[in-house]
Amino acid sequence: MAARKTAKKSNTSKEELLRLYREMLLIRRFEEKAGQLYGMGLIGGFCHLYIGQEAVVVGLEAAAEEGDKRITSYRDHGHMLACGMDPKGVMAELTGRAGGYSLGKGGSMHMFSREKHFYGGNGIVGAQVPIGTGLAFADKYKENGRVTMAYFGDGAANQGQVYESFNMAELWLLPVIYVIENNQYAMGTALKRASATPELYTRGAAFNIPGEAVDGMDVLAVKAAGERALAHCRAGKGPYILEMKTYRYRGHSMSDPAKYRTREEVQKIRAERDAIDHVRGLIIKGKHASDDDLKAIDKEIKAIVNEAAEFSRTSPEPDLAELYTDIYA
Repeated sequence: MAARKTAKKSNTSKEELLRLYREMLLIRRFEEKAGQLYGMGLIGGFCHLYIGQEAVVVGLEAAAEEGDKRITSYRDHGHMLACGMDPKGVMAELTGRAGGYSLGKGGSMHMFSREKHFYGGNGIVGAQVPIGTGLAFADKYKENGRVTMAYFGDGAANQGQVYESFNMAELWLLPVIYVIENNQYAMGTALKRASATPELYTRGAAFNIPGEAVDGMDVLAVKAAGERALAHCRAGKGPYILEMKTYRYRGHSMSDPAKYRTREEVQKIRAERDAIDHVRGLIIKGKHASDDDLKAIDKEIKAIVNEAAEFSRTSPEPDLAELYTDIYA
């Protein structure tokens, strides 16, 4: 099973480039603000930032259709924003306020939105994969043409439940895309030290599931791969694996000093492969916008994020009676 090289689209419109730029920048600025609020003690528990990986979810959402589903791990804020969830509701959940998507009871790792077909944020490593497979089973049963994108990391790729899911998904030809966000480090362990097979897109070979490796730092490459995978699933051909080769700039969580890699390594990726800078370069080179135009977009995004942060501080805490709600379905 060979990795397919993704051809770049040369006919991407000005409007699409600017939209992709805005969406990735929103995630970047939101996560930077979340990191600040965590440092101020306003966010409790765990907090896993998505900084550096923005192109993966933005590119796939650009290829998705209304009604498609998504489910992911605890590194989930970017996925929420990319599928259209309100930054105010997401940030308020981070600070444990009643205005949050889970009414302030889930926090960073546990929120969802039925309206946006976002099924979590899951705190158990790899647990979202069988759940996502179940979502795809429901869609196959209903014959509604929808596809589920189940995101998980390179560390979760070693979980046994992942392969049980692969087997059932191919056996029943379920419409699910397994998106492996390979950010090179499972918590603090480099991929080469944890995986006997360095090319994770081949993990489905034993189950006859096709897969490909994608430059996860190139949003256009991600979108093109997403379109292929979605078409495969909608055609009734079963599951598909996309290994997104990406990189996270921050530690595994806010409590991780990331001493397992050098500062020079992170700076080199930032300087040479940053997903947002890549699209910015395409916009400037194509004369789709000026530096001043992009600065204005950044200012607008910062205002949205600041509004979300203020809402997250002023929204009331959940009433004590909420301790006894949502315990049973």
